[in-house]
Amino acid sequence: MNTVLTILAIYLILINLIAVIVTIYDKLCAVKRRWRVKENMLLLLSVLGGSVGMYITMLLIRHKTRHLKFMLGIPIILIFQLVIAFVIWRYLYV
Repeated sequence: MNTVLTILAIYLILINLIAVIVTIYDKLCAVKRRWRVKENMLLLLSVLGGSVGMYITMLLIRHKTRHLKFMLGIPIILIFQLVIAFVIWRYLYV
C-alpha cells in the first residue's frame, strides 16, 4: 500500500505543478493579448487533481477571480475530491 500512496503523492504534486504553470501561462497570455488556454482545460486540470495549486495560484496572481465559474467551481471540485478521498480512506483503513 505504501507504493500506491507514493505514486498518488507524486501524481498530485505533478498535476498541481502543471496546473500552476498553465494558470500562470494563461495569465501571461491574457496580459499580452495572445491566444488563451481554454476554460474547459483549466477546469479539467482542476478535476484531475490540480485544484489546490490552481486555486492558490489564481488568488496569488489574481487570475479568473472575477469569474464565478472558477471562484465557486474550483473550491466545489476541491471539496468533492476531499470527500472522495475521505470515503476511500475510511473504506481502506477503518
